[in-house]
Amino acid sequence: MNNQEKTARPVLEVSHLGIDFGGLTAVDDFNMKIGATEIAGLIGPNGAGKTTVFNLLTKVYQPVRGRILLDGKDIGNMNTIQVNRAGIARTFQNIRLFEKLSVGDNVKIGLHNSIQYGMWSGIFRLPKYWSEEKRIHEKTLELLSIFDMQDLADVTASSLPYGAQRRLEIVRALATEPKLLLLDEPAAGMNPSETAELMENIRKIRDQFQIAVLLIEHDMSLVMGICENIAVLNFGKIIAQGNPAQIQNNPQVIEAYLGKKKEGKP
Repeated sequence: MNNQEKTARPVLEVSHLGIDFGGLTAVDDFNMKIGATEIAGLIGPNGAGKTTVFNLLTKVYQPVRGRILLDGKDIGNMNTIQVNRAGIARTFQNIRLFEKLSVGDNVKIGLHNSIQYGMWSGIFRLPKYWSEEKRIHEKTLELLSIFDMQDLADVTASSLPYGAQRRLEIVRALATEPKLLLLDEPAAGMNPSETAELMENIRKIRDQFQIAVLLIEHDMSLVMGICENIAVLNFGKIIAQGNPAQIQNNPQVIEAYLGKKKEGKP
């Protein structure tokens, strides 16, 4: 496969994805394509099924219908760990850090996919072990520098302010070297200036790492300002897809968010 073909192929291609819980359909006939370096958005009212989609993509839940292709490869039979190694990393709506560990150690845990020494090198502290530890330490500081957090490497994760914990979770996800980064409400709890900074950093991450980003977000200024394509989910089904201008002017989207006007009411 030449470089042109690889660039043209979507990094993620989801077809007719679905799952049911207790006889209720949570996600149904979900279809989406994301380009290799695209920033895409998944929006919708509370309870629409957005996080469930993330859980399906990362195999927290196994889909009962549909197919997921990651960089052209069917990941249907993979578990969560295998999907991460294949190239999908995520953050969570509720921050999930190793709170008692340092900032640096949280990132190093994310780097486990790239560790190149074996068990015996680790047990006996052979030269390979020390050279790898040095490389991992340098890589950790490099990743933290994306958010100017390298000086916080020895700080306990739980002592960070809320916004910094959000940023650390993104750094840890990047440490697994993903092809696709899933961000679940990354701006939650952030003030407008932090949100604006986050927007620039998401672009920076996309450009620096040449990866795709799919984000769930309720902050419409962030979504409309950064996403090239947006899918709108309501009651587990996609009701609209398109660029920000198309989404903002879509009657179904307006109705899903604001409710339908009553007859005779302005």
